Amino acid sequence: MKIDQTIAAIVTGGASGLGEATARMLAAQGAKVALFDMNEERGQTVAKEIGGLFCKVDVTDEASIDAGLAAARAKHGQERILVNCAGIAPGMRTVSKKRDTGELVAHNLGTFAKVLAVNLGGTFNMIAKSAVGMAGLDPVTQDGGRGVVVCTASVAAEDGQIGQAAYAASKGGVVGLTLPVARDLSGYGIRVMTIMPGLFHTPMFESVPEDFRKALEANVPFPSRLGKPAEYAALVKTIIDNDMLNGTTIRLDGALRMQPK
Repeated sequence: MKIDQTIAAIVTGGASGLGEATARMLAAQGAKVALFDMNEERGQTVAKEIGGLFCKVDVTDEASIDAGLAAARAKHGQERILVNCAGIAPGMRTVSKKRDTGELVAHNLGTFAKVLAVNLGGTFNMIAKSAVGMAGLDPVTQDGGRGVVVCTASVAAEDGQIGQAAYAASKGGVVGLTLPVARDLSGYGIRVMTIMPGLFHTPMFESVPEDFRKALEANVPFPSRLGKPAEYAALVKTIIDNDMLNGTTIRLDGALRMQPK
């Protein structure tokens, strides 16, 4: 699918990190971009800079998604591109000790459920809601393509570290839904792909000490550095451009395989 001024796109988590880089890439290619995020201040700033639209959306809430989609479609028309970048990554071991008493405690189930709700449920919510609209569009490619969905998992889906049970489970779920959802939507000409990023320089690394960051970078075989959000965005563009990319995942990690901790 060619990205141009006739194409509307939605990027969840578009106010920062991988989502922001993707939104900027799509806008630079001419697309009409709507950012869905909970960070209104930053989201409005990015949207203004790229000539896009910000919508405050909670991807775990159906009504919030519906309102965001209605606003985006009212301004830009039905989206043909959806990029899911919204996510959270709290760390917690399955069993841990309280520092003050040494008491053994189980992983908080509320935290586990919230991570699944945002990272997995939110991704699926957005796909289903967006795909309903895409399915009614006229094809724009020789193959009958109507739309493209790109999801964000993580290398943690395969290499989950200590304390990442909830995060790895949620991202493993995103990997797991990629093929069946692509098959579900194939009759409508909608492709579904998932990217599994490794270590990328997103806002959470801003507060990380330099020596710790360098130690992380040393674990990446080549190139031995943190990935750049623009490199994630470049892969999104490749996926959109190439109609044969469908129903699978791509690791974007410099050959990194995460150690237990």
